[in-house]
Amino acid sequence: MTASTANYLWSMEDVLGQGATASVHKARNKKTGELVAVKVFNMLSYNRPHEVQMREFEMLRRLKHINIVKLFAVEEMHTNPKQKVLVMEYCSGGSLLNLLEEAENAFGLPEAEFLIVLQCVVHGMNHLRENGVVHRDIKPGNILRQVGEDGRSLYKLTDFGAARELEDHQKFMSIYGTEEYLHPDMYERAVLRKPQQKAYGVTVDLWSIGVTFYHAASGSLPFLPYGGPRRNKQIMYKITTEKPTGAIAGVQRVEDGPIEWSYQLPYHCQLSEGLKEQLVPVLAGILEANQEKCWGFEQFLAASTDTLHRTTIHLFSLQQASTHTIYIHFYNTASIFFEEVQSQTGVEVALQCFLYQGHPLQLEGGMKVVNLPPTSPQRPLFLLSLRPDKRQDHPLREPESPPMPNRFDVMADYSFTKVIVGVIHQYLRMIRSVHMRRELILEGFYSAIENMRVECEAALPKISIMTVKLQSCLCAEERLHNLNQLHNNLTEHTDNNRRLRQVQQTLPACANGIKEFQNKLAHMQVELAKHSETLAEDKSISKMEILLEKIVCIHQQFRKDRSAGSEYHTHTHTHSHTFAHIHTHAPTCTYSIHSLSHTHTHTHTHTHTHTHTHTHLHTHTHIQCLEHYNEQTPWSGASNRMLSTAQSPLL
Repeated sequence: MTASTANYLWSMEDVLGQGATASVHKARNKKTGELVAVKVFNMLSYNRPHEVQMREFEMLRRLKHINIVKLFAVEEMHTNPKQKVLVMEYCSGGSLLNLLEEAENAFGLPEAEFLIVLQCVVHGMNHLRENGVVHRDIKPGNILRQVGEDGRSLYKLTDFGAARELEDHQKFMSIYGTEEYLHPDMYERAVLRKPQQKAYGVTVDLWSIGVTFYHAASGSLPFLPYGGPRRNKQIMYKITTEKPTGAIAGVQRVEDGPIEWSYQLPYHCQLSEGLKEQLVPVLAGILEANQEKCWGFEQFLAASTDTLHRTTIHLFSLQQASTHTIYIHFYNTASIFFEEVQSQTGVEVALQCFLYQGHPLQLEGGMKVVNLPPTSPQRPLFLLSLRPDKRQDHPLREPESPPMPNRFDVMADYSFTKVIVGVIHQYLRMIRSVHMRRELILEGFYSAIENMRVECEAALPKISIMTVKLQSCLCAEERLHNLNQLHNNLTEHTDNNRRLRQVQQTLPACANGIKEFQNKLAHMQVELAKHSETLAEDKSISKMEILLEKIVCIHQQFRKDRSAGSEYHTHTHTHSHTFAHIHTHAPTCTYSIHSLSHTHTHTHTHTHTHTHTHTHLHTHTHIQCLEHYNEQTPWSGASNRMLSTAQSPLL
């Protein structure tokens, strides 16, 4: 079934979004074929006051910004001229919510993508405030994603049905918004239906932005009562209103249990510690229920813009085998950079030594950060401590896996596999991270060894020259002694002669020590070459990719079954039989996570090429295991495919 206006045509089944008063469809221009999005208002929308109906039209006409969805026209339905249609730009990437619902983002967006979200939302909200507008329904579903030809995202604010003009000092009484992202004062009245006469200001948007940013950074909502916010509304309100100052999240894990407060983003978040240090104070400032204590828009915009204007320097601490991202202004000096490095790594400023692309990097304290060489995660600055540094443990913690569902049906299996796909994506990221660290360890130590080797080669000729000059000094000293042998005071001559001969005796030992050290360095280079070969042959990543591919196929099959309403795989006996079969035959493969590389900085390096770990990745899907399942397990039913993967110790 199709619908149209004077210039646009669309299928009623091609729905992009659905709301209480309107639906959004993908449409085309009848003449040019250009893709657009049309917002078609239903008859319920006309029960609203006329000024409310016209508000969204007027808002979109006024607001013109790259981070706000563009309005092309307002037309009428052919079948009913009174039914208005908004014609807007089509955003090919769906919404931020769609992106967060993808399994690979179950634990939050990658840092680069999150920074794009932060920049676009901040700029879009700044335009709203410049025009005296409050949105009142900020959430991931109302942030659209446009994907450019280069694959880069551009986010745009949309759905201005609840927006209205409001200056910083003004208040409003009406209620709009979405439960999970609603300011606690509005939640109390709108969701709990408690009578109260509170007025609301522009800070209600800040609360919604805070929840949205937390969701984008972590993949989950910050405030979660047991059973979920929609099922446990009283506890949801309790969490948001009783939140301690500075806390940015609160979770109730058991029914009627205590609330666990968090003052940091979760460990599984993909953001670097450097970005977390910038973001957490912003979240703490805007996730404040007390409107008097909450940050104002100016403070929020200033802090967010400050973060966005910082440059990033990627650092790898060689002895600690840890990666760091330093967020710093380009106009700051190297002295401030040194202090940031000490803050993140614990290496004192006086002990910091840097390598870049295999060569020592000399940094003067007054040097500007803008003059530092460009870095990336794959090409960082290497940090060496001049003092033997005990390696700090930064264990990569396993993501939490859900328990096996206690019933076997399409919906339960679909939901379970969706979560598991996200978990496997997280494991894959962890293994890739460990693999990159191993590469950086080898590269860093190879560079350090090569530089020491060059220094040794330069030192030996200098010792030879010193030996010749010392012999000349001793001969001159002897001639002076013969000339002055009748002089009574020979104490000074005796002391000089003794010191020179001590140096003469020490120089050969120094030369021998340097040669011995050169031999050890050569041996270490051979060992590093062997480690490099072993790393090149490592198949951990490819094995995990195969595991992910298998589970994604299973999940897609369950999604098809859910769409078709299939119930053919609910037979409990089949599942029980498969459980027993898997537990009997599934071997366990252990991959390394955080202790792949224990390194020392003197004459030897312990870089583990096999993956011994404190955090064991129990992945039964070693290639042999998968082949074994293909041979032993009946693969005709989607349920059997699921269970042959899900019942490993990994889960």
